[in-house]
Amino acid sequence: MSSPQYQEIEGLQVRVDDVIYMPSLDAPADKPHPFVYFITIVNDSVERVRIMGRKWVVREQDGEVTVVEGDGVVGQSPVLEPGEDFSYNSYHITARQASVQGSFFGVTNTGKHVRVSIPAFTLEIPDWA
Repeated sequence: MSSPQYQEIEGLQVRVDDVIYMPSLDAPADKPHPFVYFITIVNDSVERVRIMGRKWVVREQDGEVTVVEGDGVVGQSPVLEPGEDFSYNSYHITARQASVQGSFFGVTNTGKHVRVSIPAFTLEIPDWA
């Protein structure tokens, strides 16, 4: 059985609302830099979309790549009617500064498999850290 072919649909987009360095969060010694990020998935398309999964690629400055993928978004599979959005926050820990990109995957009410890109953003460690 082959994997579904995902396509982008006009009006489905992702917004990175904020990225915050949070040194007060617990982090292991080998990855001492925690970041909290705030994301909004916006459905300005004409179709209802259920977000079913995600894939994030985190590239640290030394070349280490971490791929995070799985079902849903923060334990949910949000359904977005046309004109609705879904906001959430989560976190990632790194050893050094990193760039992040990825996609969310979903299905429309007509059964079309869709993908929406997450705009690339940086996990930037402040000079004072």
